[in-house]
Amino acid sequence: MATTTVRPAATPADLQRLRIGSAIMAIAGVGFIGYGVLFFARNFSSSFLELGIGHNEVSVGKDEIQAFSPSLNDNIGHLHIALSGFIAATGLATAALAWFGVRRGHLWAWITAVAAPVLALAVALPDHYPNNFDTLGHLGLIYADTVLFVVGAVLALVGLRATATD
Repeated sequence: MATTTVRPAATPADLQRLRIGSAIMAIAGVGFIGYGVLFFARNFSSSFLELGIGHNEVSVGKDEIQAFSPSLNDNIGHLHIALSGFIAATGLATAALAWFGVRRGHLWAWITAVAAPVLALAVALPDHYPNNFDTLGHLGLIYADTVLFVVGAVLALVGLRATATD
């Protein structure tokens, strides 16, 4: 004889947690987009270096890099632009997954929305520490946005456990 597990109906509180959590996740995703835009804009500013990185971390600026090697300057600029696109794209994917998938109770969307920024941060963050690029000015916005995202993800997961459609 086969048995079936019947999931109890989601409570209004579960649905509220899911709505609020997924909205917070989406807002944090938009924050990642904002950071990507900021990263892009700094490439064209006189500071050139990443946010929170200055002469204490890097001994030269845009003018010195340009004078030393115009092609190196162009390569660094190219990397800034490309990375800003990937940061913003990760934010867009995360926000869309949270708003259109997690909010509707899709566990796969939650897993993907969490996995994308976790993968990005797992690759990007470790190299900041041995090279002394771990300044609060440099990583502070990302840390704050990540904390916001985690709060939303945990809240959404609590709601998802009761409402998941797949």
